[in-house]
Amino acid sequence: MVNGSMMVNDTGLAGKVIIVTGGSSDGEGIGNGKAAAILCARAGASIAVVGRRRDAAQETVDYIEREGGTAAVVTGDVTDEEQCKRIVQETVERFGRLDGLDNNVGEGHPGRATDMDMEQWRWYHRLNVESQVMMSKYAIPAMIESGDGGSIVNISSMSALRPKGNALIYSSTKGENIYLSQAMAVDHAKDGIRVNCVIIGPVFTPTVGGDGMSAERRAQRAKASLLGEGTGWDTGYLVRFLLSDQARWMTGQAIAIDGGVSVIGPSR
Repeated sequence: MVNGSMMVNDTGLAGKVIIVTGGSSDGEGIGNGKAAAILCARAGASIAVVGRRRDAAQETVDYIEREGGTAAVVTGDVTDEEQCKRIVQETVERFGRLDGLDNNVGEGHPGRATDMDMEQWRWYHRLNVESQVMMSKYAIPAMIESGDGGSIVNISSMSALRPKGNALIYSSTKGENIYLSQAMAVDHAKDGIRVNCVIIGPVFTPTVGGDGMSAERRAQRAKASLLGEGTGWDTGYLVRFLLSDQARWMTGQAIAIDGGVSVIGPSR
């Protein structure tokens, strides 16, 4: 207590600037990127919400601004290197600095090695892996220039650790997200840049719902976890922590937020 008032739990994000890719709103509900953007804004950070569609990204910005936070839309396609460069440049021009990056973009596609369309393989590799590298390529120098180091969070999936079958592209690219995070952590610690990876379990988001998941499949998916189904907010809280000064001594870590999926086997 200070002068009879409760002390604020300061995360160290106040005044910082964070880029959240995949921060757009995919219909009603809260996705992983949107939740991270909102929660970091609540902690006092200014947020660049990145999405291909301005109207979808604007929904996240509107949410943040209704709560009194600061955010701006930066449209762009993170599978294009020049657009990744521009996204970082526009963010720095708009807010004056860069301190954090949440690489949240990623999708899956069914398929096995025996029936793989190699053009699709290359496209999803570019979306799920190369986008994280290209955004980091331009974000890291901007963070160094800002003078206080920075933090990068790359999003992976439990599919990297426990492939569900017929999902070669998603499982393999999400596995790469883990190892590229560790390699980047080693390369850029000397620059004051921390890099960690979040491995997401069975959270239900608008994207998952939009894929046409049945109520039966959703219930079955929730049962795979000791704690049931998660939400985008659960992911967002962990991302906020890793971007904040509270995680200042953490780098190169791959942390599962999965409700306990990773510690149990199939029911017998």
